[in-house]
Amino acid sequence: MTEAEQTTTGTPEAAEPTTAKGGRRIGVLLAVAAFAYVLDLGSKLFVVAKLEHHDPIEVFGTWLQLEVVRNRGAAFGIGEAMTIVFTVIASAVIVVIARIARKLYSLPWAIALGLLLGGALGNLTDRLFRAPGGFEGGVVDFIAPAHFAVFNLADSAIVCGGFLIVILSFRGLDPDGTVHQD
Repeated sequence: MTEAEQTTTGTPEAAEPTTAKGGRRIGVLLAVAAFAYVLDLGSKLFVVAKLEHHDPIEVFGTWLQLEVVRNRGAAFGIGEAMTIVFTVIASAVIVVIARIARKLYSLPWAIALGLLLGGALGNLTDRLFRAPGGFEGGVVDFIAPAHFAVFNLADSAIVCGGFLIVILSFRGLDPDGTVHQD
């Protein structure tokens, strides 16, 4: 193998990366993020208007209910005094996604990052614009499974996006479309 071939394909012992065909996937990332964000925002507007200050609605008996909760902390209400920290973390996630998007050629990564971005924007919107405002607003949670934290669609998008990123990482797929094979 010539030196030029080694620089483009790597050493014989290293995994040979393959690059996905096609253009950047920023449009997919933005479309998924917009879909997740609008779905989250719409659901929150609906449940606040129709369910807040009412008894929980049983979807599947006591196993799954719809109940509006204002959460200033993280999951399970942890860290309610750290609302500003969660706002900064959500903002940092958005910045990191924007940086990764510049070299995004993988469709699965675009979907995963779009879910993360939409979810982060959904909860960040609550932190900025819901009472008491500023960077300390309470996130509207309303999906209440029995014996679990109350959550919202933004939280679901974040978890699904994160789970997909873990799978993609274990499979050796990078955001730029490179596949690492062991």
